[in-house]
Amino acid sequence: MTDEQGSGSLSDEEVAQMMDLLRRYCAHDLDLWESLHTETQYGPAYIYVTRLLPSWWDPSGVREF
Repeated sequence: MTDEQGSGSLSDEEVAQMMDLLRRYCAHDLDLWESLHTETQYGPAYIYVTRLLPSWWDPSGVREF
């Protein structure tokens, strides 16, 4: 997303919409994994979506949505 497309924090409605779309993506479009990154004013941000939690990843650190 560029600054022209939107700026500032997401509204509660936008967060809910993003979670709904992500849930739908995971249910219908995610194969095994997706690895993404984007640049932000604070540096790169990485997103990793997978069907299997890596063995080294503590499940207690994963938030359900």
